Amino acid sequence: MTFLVLFLASLWAGTQNALAGGGSFITLPSLMLTGMDARAANITSTVALFPAQIATGWTGRKHVQAVAGLPFRVLVIISLIGGALGAVLLLVTPPSFFARLVPWLVLFATTIFAWGSFGPKREGPPKLNRVGAGVAQFFISIYGGYFGGGIGFLMLAALTAAGVMMRSAGATKNVLAGVMNASAVLIFVFSPEVRWLAATASCSGAILGGVAGGLMLQKVNERALRVVVVLIGIALTIGLFLRAP
Repeated sequence: MTFLVLFLASLWAGTQNALAGGGSFITLPSLMLTGMDARAANITSTVALFPAQIATGWTGRKHVQAVAGLPFRVLVIISLIGGALGAVLLLVTPPSFFARLVPWLVLFATTIFAWGSFGPKREGPPKLNRVGAGVAQFFISIYGGYFGGGIGFLMLAALTAAGVMMRSAGATKNVLAGVMNASAVLIFVFSPEVRWLAATASCSGAILGGVAGGLMLQKVNERALRVVVVLIGIALTIGLFLRAP
């Protein structure tokens, strides 16, 4: 029954990621409800969602591009290094400290998601140059390897600020998210924190959900879905603060 619940939750998360993002808002609490501590749940969630991220990134690979004159391969290297640093930082963070930190991370991720979804959209000249784009991607990658919630909107904000058009920014973001998580997953697979049975159930659900989400993309009211994601994030934040040690 536990694995069925994880599968269904991850099916929803994979669909949500394909349509609007914020799937980790579903997988993190569902894994914590199985008895995992927050750090183990976060690590297991990262591993479980990774294959679906790769599939999404591969689908849109033709639209990736350089950013502010920074070659895409350089962005890949930056993302690999940053993701690995974030993963190592997570592994050396005591579980009790991470448990206290998680509500704040979810609050931050929810705020970023809400602002990216419903905040004012301003047109204007690029604000990030070559160096700024590289630095922004490096710190986003560290955060992505450490926690990951909201990285999609952080990258979209940075890429569009560097002058990338939205369609290419979305595709570039998807590939770089998979890259930074690839380095994190390569580190996490050697950690005893990964609950492999739970990760397998969640992974299979997320992949099927991602495929379903891709098919539903033109039929679902994306704005309404984003409202649901924000409400879930708010409820999760409140719940985590109430449960915080």
